[in-house]
Amino acid sequence: MRYISKFFWLFVGVLFIFSGLIKINDPVGTAIKLDEYFEVFAEDISPLFLSLKPAALFLSIFLSAAEIVLGVALLIRWMLKEVLVALLVMIVFFTFLTFYSAYFNKVTDCGCFGDAIKLTPWESFTKDIVLLVMIVVLLFTRRYLQPLVKPTVGATVTALTAILSVGIGWYAYEHLPYIDFRAYKVGNNIPTLMKPSAPLRYKYIMVKNGEEQEFEEYPMGDEYKFKEMVAVNPEDGPKITDFNVWNDQGDFTQEILSGTKLLVVVHNIEKVNRDNFDRINKLVQDAEAQGIAPVVITSAGAREFEAFRHEVGLAAPYFFGDGTVLKTMMRSNPGTMLLQDGTVKGMWHHNDTPEINEVKGLL
Repeated sequence: MRYISKFFWLFVGVLFIFSGLIKINDPVGTAIKLDEYFEVFAEDISPLFLSLKPAALFLSIFLSAAEIVLGVALLIRWMLKEVLVALLVMIVFFTFLTFYSAYFNKVTDCGCFGDAIKLTPWESFTKDIVLLVMIVVLLFTRRYLQPLVKPTVGATVTALTAILSVGIGWYAYEHLPYIDFRAYKVGNNIPTLMKPSAPLRYKYIMVKNGEEQEFEEYPMGDEYKFKEMVAVNPEDGPKITDFNVWNDQGDFTQEILSGTKLLVVVHNIEKVNRDNFDRINKLVQDAEAQGIAPVVITSAGAREFEAFRHEVGLAAPYFFGDGTVLKTMMRSNPGTMLLQDGTVKGMWHHNDTPEINEVKGLL
């Protein structure tokens, strides 16, 4: 039991630190996932969950930092009982979220490990059940885990971890993720990722006499009733499935992915940061003078965006895109992205808007 307890101690501590670091690396992405949960719960449970949406970013950084802090405190065995109780409360909360997602098929990606590791809802729920069992075992076997540091040292290490974790999250919010796991990261070619890497293969789930059967080819015979078609190799499917750009004249997706384009991404104008539009406007003008076509993509309506662009002096053709896709592309609102024949050559938070020489150096 002593060895089991120590293995669980190490596994749980490391996993919580890893999970927290992955999420705090991209606090905006974590906040988007929390927004998704709040909308689902508001529809299914109570509209009161919508009141949490403005706090999504705060909760994103707080919960991610809490995972790291509790993981570190567990590893150094500081205030072990209190830390394990806190971990138990947190994992019960996460287990509820993942069960709800899996059972009701509401949120198809829990975001447990951000964009780094994708888990299905049932995989996420299973992972949380395993952690729940481990934490309960640790609570009952903590006598085998003596403190590794003095209480004052433990308190100091935990406090410094909390400060550092929050600082890491806030810096990532004010700039961009340290490590980019998204399909739109620098170096990726968007048109290539819009195609499958291999032909997709499917299996057919049929029902006969109340029993489910699987077939590689669609079976003939009236005794079979079709239930669903499932991809056998979904990992070979397109990594980008919803990138589209349009305006009133039609679809302009292929035009955006051709030639050299400087994209200015504005998710929406209600929450847009107006502080750095002078730098963005200068970059737009300089890019156009250098033969780099500036293009604005937004999810706002035409009338409201017309008023907005005149307000901030943004002089560039604008097109429309899906708001969720734009948030996936760019974690900054606004932000800029350099494309060369669909390949992402550069990406900048509005706080880091570059000079034209830096942009040209990437081409």
